[in-house]
Amino acid sequence: MTMELLAPAGGEEPFRAALAAGADAIYCGVGNDFNARRGANNFTYDAFERACRAAHLAGTRVYVTINVVVRDEEMDRALALVRSAALRGADAFIIQDWGLFEAIRRTWPELELHVSTQANVHDARGVRWARERGAHRVTLSRELSLAEIGHIAKEGVELEVFGHGALCYCYSGVCLMSSMVGGRSANRGLCAQPCRLLYDLVDESGRSVSAPGRTRPLCPKDACTASDVSALMAAGVGSLKVEGRMKAPDYVWSVVGAYREQIDSVLAHPEASSAELGSTPVPAEVARRLKRAFNRDFTDAYLRGSADDEMMSYERSNNRGELVGEVLSSSGGQVQRRDGKGNLHKDPRQDKRSARCTVTVRVDEPVGAGDLLELRPVDNPDAFLTATVPADVPAGGTVECRVARPMPKGCPVRVIRSKAAHDGSAAALAREVCRRRKVDVRIVARTGEPFSVELACVDGPALPDGSMPRAQASGFVVEPARTKAVSAEDLVEHVGRMGSTPFEPRGFDVELDEGCGMGFSAVHKVRAAACEALERAILAPYAERAVALAPVPRESSARIASSLVAAPASRPCPPRSAEVCVIAPTPEVAEAAIEAGATRVYAQTDDLSMLDGWPAGAVPVLDEVCREPDHERLDRWVEAGAPVAVGNVSELALAVERGALAEVRGCIPVHNEACLAVLESAGAAGVWLSPELTLEEVCHLASRATVAAGLVVSGRPRVMTSEHCVLKVADACVHDCARCGLRRRRLSLRDRDGRLLPVRTDLHARSRIYDAVPLDLTPQVGELMSAGVSRLAVDATLLDASEASAAVERLVRAIAAVAAGRKPAERERHASSGHLFWGIG
Repeated sequence: MTMELLAPAGGEEPFRAALAAGADAIYCGVGNDFNARRGANNFTYDAFERACRAAHLAGTRVYVTINVVVRDEEMDRALALVRSAALRGADAFIIQDWGLFEAIRRTWPELELHVSTQANVHDARGVRWARERGAHRVTLSRELSLAEIGHIAKEGVELEVFGHGALCYCYSGVCLMSSMVGGRSANRGLCAQPCRLLYDLVDESGRSVSAPGRTRPLCPKDACTASDVSALMAAGVGSLKVEGRMKAPDYVWSVVGAYREQIDSVLAHPEASSAELGSTPVPAEVARRLKRAFNRDFTDAYLRGSADDEMMSYERSNNRGELVGEVLSSSGGQVQRRDGKGNLHKDPRQDKRSARCTVTVRVDEPVGAGDLLELRPVDNPDAFLTATVPADVPAGGTVECRVARPMPKGCPVRVIRSKAAHDGSAAALAREVCRRRKVDVRIVARTGEPFSVELACVDGPALPDGSMPRAQASGFVVEPARTKAVSAEDLVEHVGRMGSTPFEPRGFDVELDEGCGMGFSAVHKVRAAACEALERAILAPYAERAVALAPVPRESSARIASSLVAAPASRPCPPRSAEVCVIAPTPEVAEAAIEAGATRVYAQTDDLSMLDGWPAGAVPVLDEVCREPDHERLDRWVEAGAPVAVGNVSELALAVERGALAEVRGCIPVHNEACLAVLESAGAAGVWLSPELTLEEVCHLASRATVAAGLVVSGRPRVMTSEHCVLKVADACVHDCARCGLRRRRLSLRDRDGRLLPVRTDLHARSRIYDAVPLDLTPQVGELMSAGVSRLAVDATLLDASEASAAVERLVRAIAAVAAGRKPAERERHASSGHLFWGIG
């Protein structure tokens, strides 16, 4: 089988670089409102139309990212973007929000829809659920192993897998750290990447337990699957995705070009292919191209089923480049003189040039003139310098570079910017046509008949009817030669001159009568007409689709919602009470909460399994992650007629199948009526609203819900869930989570501002990180209940029995105050209102 190479483009130049490098498809954003890289140089409509035309003529598809959550008032505008992009040639749309997904599917069923990795789908059941809703492709979570991918592929849905580039520490779609810390939500395309910053793992007394040098516990290396291409193909991956919509053109050109070579090599030698990871040989030049593009070092740990230290870049979060050698010696440098008091000062007579130092570097890999080197001492990494290579040097040679000060002998030297990559990218961008599509050429020159040229594409996407694009043009009538007869070689030469067209001949079939004569200018006109006709044939389906696209409906979110579920019955009077819920970590906390007034208890399934004494009716809380290996321990908690809190669409599908009462957790974000209705119509019996919503948004959605709507009003929000155990930063792993002493302690991550983010890891080595500031929304319970929020919860995950009791009592008092017509108490000191009064952008 083949596998699509999907390239990133954060603007016109990276797009052209991706085309030149051989991408089968390119994904990009249009405008700056509705995609997960709002900081990229996203396309204007005019630039997008030009890019689509160039891509389609080259045989490349174009996908538009709308991989964010969408508010109700934005739905019409988001749909307008979809229609405008489709009119200009978009081949498919990558969607996170299930409400937007349904709105597009119902409005334009002819459009191709891909489920974003932001939708947090990571098992066959979740992929099946997406397929049943009309998904043509699902982008899987980055954390999956090759075996899991192979199992999921049996569902028959095309799978897209991230193959190269940055890895998020948290499962995509459930990360709230950037949002809760600074209001820049990953679910809205504004992630500030707090995972790349400095943190200390500290104990209860504030003492650091991080191992020396492990200063970035949330910073993974970059993914690299160059050696795994054949294994991914064998597993059934339909599209290998390169991350990097914030990257420069030379990065895109280098990385995409390297993977183009790898994929083509596997396709050219299927007999050498293997389903084993690491079985695809990586030529030295390909490896060099990848290492000299931006990277934090490489890993394919997730594909191998590992999430250990091998995948982490604890020491640094910036570009590591390629290690190419070390410093042999330094000479010269800044001259200093002592003044009369014995203090050192720079000699004022020394100019800048003479003050610089010369370092001699031995290189183990070839370097080229113009490459940028980084010299970073091991024992003082902050004292690094950069230097430009003055001339080409082979492996094993030495080179002298000018730097600002001496560097220690043995100091590692890396190439962090490749001049060859920059020049190669620049040359590709300078070409009038970035990439030409190969065509087979048929020339017919029969005496007494019109001269004709037929062109047929030999690769790239087929037309809607399954055929490859082809076109034919005819011209002058062929006559006997008056002087010299034309040969087949002459026709091949002149018809093959396709110049500035987007086509390149692969092979020729010439039917030529003997003794024919013709003028070559006339031949050129027919060839040009054939090329123009082929362009029209390739672009015709897009033009036809544009004519047929329906207009954008008004009030789309409400319209979709009303078509899926009946409007809620009017509420003649606001509810005077609501269920007081608690999420409890232990039976003792649950009992204390009940004594304080809680009427509904929720508990994680692991806690229910490990601890005895839970009150009757405790509602199981399934994980926000449900991979194939998780089914055995999670699925047994889903029972017919019983409530269960589900954290992803896979668990929702199982609950509906078994007749359980599924309550959708806030980690499936609901930001519009259409999304709410999609989940309700899919079988949700309740919904817990996202902590990223404002008070106005919570009230609006609760008022439109036809099932019980809940909100966590007290406790610390979970901001990250990771497959990697954050406690490994202590370098004391015993590889047995049940015996881990660190797990039983109340540890936190301390950020650069001194804030403490509590961390917990479960029995499966997954980490959960919580906000540094607790929520207290109890002052707003009156407004919440009036709008229809019927379940108010205290998240006591990090509380002991007395703390949980106090939090529940506070909520009960607030509800009682509202019922008595009084105002609830003011917000607790040092607590936050979350996003109730400031949105997420």
